[in-house]
Amino acid sequence: MSLTPEDGLKSLAKVMRVLNAFSTLHRSLSLTEICRATGFPKSTTHRLLAAMREAGLLDQDEQRDRYRLGMKLFELGNIVLANMELHREARPFVDMLTRQGGQAVHLAVFDGRRAIVIHRADIAPDKTAAPTMIEQAPVHCTSVGKAILAFQPEPVIARILAAGLPRFTDSTITDPTALRQELERIRERGYALDEGEHQPGLRCIGAPIRDRAAQVTAGISLTGPAWRLPVSEVEGMAKLVMHHANSISAALGCRMK
Repeated sequence: MSLTPEDGLKSLAKVMRVLNAFSTLHRSLSLTEICRATGFPKSTTHRLLAAMREAGLLDQDEQRDRYRLGMKLFELGNIVLANMELHREARPFVDMLTRQGGQAVHLAVFDGRRAIVIHRADIAPDKTAAPTMIEQAPVHCTSVGKAILAFQPEPVIARILAAGLPRFTDSTITDPTALRQELERIRERGYALDEGEHQPGLRCIGAPIRDRAAQVTAGISLTGPAWRLPVSEVEGMAKLVMHHANSISAALGCRMK
């Protein structure tokens, strides 16, 4: 019996649910853990995992019977980055901001829910004080995320607020009204601050990046330990971050009226 397009879409949705079960906190999962995360029966999950392993989407540790994301995803991810205009155009500005600011720099795109970091540059990657790599940045408590969220249409902001604002530190803004007020301040001054809201002890400054339609689709941030990025330097560093964000926007074809 041949598969219908509907059957193919259902299978694809199942594959995505398995892939989404993995994260930086859950790098390897057992069959039982994947079943729990997806809600699929063990027999269905076992067949699905076998097919995904055959396609290179998953790797399996035969001895421990645990699964990890496969190298095929790494290959596809590199192709995505190579084809992404933002990644190509922003690289020189990211490197320049890293040198001028003396801190780590993150470049992220908005996927509708989170800020996905596609490039990170660090002035001293071998130092133990360097910030932890962020792969999926929450938009409500990171400077790059808030810089993006502040300029989204109201329905997008409302959806993010309705989904909940998880607490990461004592400084995380978890009240929707307070976050709306914070977003208004960001729109007024043109940049966002993260005062240890996602990771304790870090201070981050983020600014929005606009595409050729002048829509905010990405952001860039400067991140460092609070002691190395004191409050007295925030205003000056913010101007630097906004300058490079605007330069990237211009490189992408944005012409603000």
